[in-house]
Amino acid sequence: MDNETERAKGKVTEIKGAVKESIGDLIGNEQMQAEGYVEKVEGQNRQAVAKAGEQAKGISEEISGKAEGTVGKLIGNEQMQVEGKAKELKGEARQKANQ
Repeated sequence: MDNETERAKGKVTEIKGAVKESIGDLIGNEQMQAEGYVEKVEGQNRQAVAKAGEQAKGISEEISGKAEGTVGKLIGNEQMQVEGKAKELKGEARQKANQ
């Protein structure tokens, strides 16, 4: 499963847990409140893991792009340089989007 799907599922779990926690608080049901809290935290953790995966992917893309651009420069291949720079920028953007 990809990281974006995992993030979305984590958000759904977080929201469900927060709602359950609030309902438990409103009706005075401590068990429901605690279960909701646990579910909310599980959702937050799932999102954090997915973000970390996307950050790692961004780092990999950035490094790969820099290497491709450098090789392109060394062999005088402009297209390779441009493609490398594009990959590098994509990796940087992915990292920023998942901070």
